[in-house]
Amino acid sequence: MTTPLQQDVCSPWPVELCCDVAETDPALVTRMTAVASQILWRLSGRRWGPSCPVAVRPCRRACLEVLPRSWADWSNGSPWIPYLGTDGLWRNAAVCGCSGDCSCGELCEIYLPGPVYDIVSVQEGPDVLAVDAYRVDNSGTLVRTDGACWPTCQDLAAASGEEDTLTVTYRTGLRLDESAIAAVSELVCHLLKGCGGGSCGCAAAGRNVSRVTRQGLQLEMGDPTAIYEEGRTGLQLVDLWLSTVNPYRMQSASRAYSPDFKRPRVQRIP
Repeated sequence: MTTPLQQDVCSPWPVELCCDVAETDPALVTRMTAVASQILWRLSGRRWGPSCPVAVRPCRRACLEVLPRSWADWSNGSPWIPYLGTDGLWRNAAVCGCSGDCSCGELCEIYLPGPVYDIVSVQEGPDVLAVDAYRVDNSGTLVRTDGACWPTCQDLAAASGEEDTLTVTYRTGLRLDESAIAAVSELVCHLLKGCGGGSCGCAAAGRNVSRVTRQGLQLEMGDPTAIYEEGRTGLQLVDLWLSTVNPYRMQSASRAYSPDFKRPRVQRIP
């Protein structure tokens, strides 16, 4: 298994606060927004929101990598990839490019560990490509669209921006929709005002009471931390959002690793 690119929340999620923070220290609001974003990012499976930009040095997928190696015979100097036609005759398949099931021609593409939130920049040597020179398919396939193709290899000993290099800078994560913004906003209000403000984010105020006796005024209080063990907060909007986006309480996004699939190089130090 490989280390996921997104290690933590890079910046606070956008919020639309339903509580009055006019008299609250703006620095405290900013800090609690960051705290709420980190909590929901972790509880939702570490998949949501844009990560910090990460720069990778990817390799282009070779055409023959998508075919079984046992089919290719290089003894005569060219690949022999036999197939049985509909007429019952054996023929040699032409290796004319990385065409997919729906593509009539070559698709020049590279794989980016995703999901890709957006592309910050693509730098081929010293040149930064225009945004219309590529597109992102699925959750992490960067396709060249300007008629050129990605380099088949690059000088990994050279620094980014030098000749014979390719550097893709992008952010990962699933896009935050209205429900995610509503959830993090409720949690921010709850963290700011606790359960005594009477504004919003205080829906968990009475959930710790498990039994009430009216005459004699006896209250039986439950363990307020028990719900945290289930990956929930006790807030209605927050828990409703978590139950829809992470119903099985995953700790991280699922990943698959294949030794035959080239992954882009990420510079860690310095």
